[in-house]
Amino acid sequence: MDSHSRDDQKKETIEAVLENSLEIEEDLMRTYLITAERIHDDDELKDRLQNFAEGNAKRTKQLIDELSKSR
Repeated sequence: MDSHSRDDQKKETIEAVLENSLEIEEDLMRTYLITAERIHDDDELKDRLQNFAEGNAKRTKQLIDELSKSR
């Protein structure tokens, strides 16, 4: 096996981990957004939950996109 194939395998493994992580992040995002919608007396906490949820999923998607572009 040459180094090019090993590099491709590493990228595929990392991409698979990130895609799995994205699924988890999207589930967490839904949970955080549902929780945020139930908060009526603390606008700051509501905003923080929404931003946190959306930010994590977005960063994971960006990593997947970067890996895909480098192929």
